[in-house]
Amino acid sequence: MSCNSNVIRVLPPVGQEQRVPVHLMPCEIEHNGSAQVSEYFTATMKDRKHEKTVSFRGRGLKGQELSCPQGYTGLVLKEVNKPGSDQEDRTVRISSVFNKLTYWNLETPPNSDDTIVMAMDWPELAEAIHGPVDD
Repeated sequence: MSCNSNVIRVLPPVGQEQRVPVHLMPCEIEHNGSAQVSEYFTATMKDRKHEKTVSFRGRGLKGQELSCPQGYTGLVLKEVNKPGSDQEDRTVRISSVFNKLTYWNLETPPNSDDTIVMAMDWPELAEAIHGPVDD
C-alpha cells in the first residue's frame, strides 16, 4: 500500500516582505492580485463595541479585528507555479506577513463561536494537550 503525500515548498520572499492589512471576507472574489482596498473598503467603528461595519456591494458586513496568537505570524502566500494535477508538489512564496486581521460576517455580529476566533485559540489548546504533565 502506498500513500502519495504532496509537498508544499514555501520560498522566502523576494526582498523584504511587507506588512499588509488582511481582510477575511464571507465570500469568494474572482480576482488574484492587488486591490485598492483602502480606497474602496473603509470600515467605521460602532460606539461601545469592538465591531466594525462596512457595506460591500450593497450588503452589510460586520467585522472584528483579531490578533495572531502570541509567537505566531500570519503569512500571505502566492503560488509560484500552478501544478498540472493534484498529485504534483506545490511551490509558494511569502508575499507579505501580518500579525492581525479583520474578519467579516455577513450581517451578523462577530462572536466567540466564529470559526476563525476558535482557530486562533488552537495553538494554546494544542500546547496544553501535548505539553508535559505535572505530577
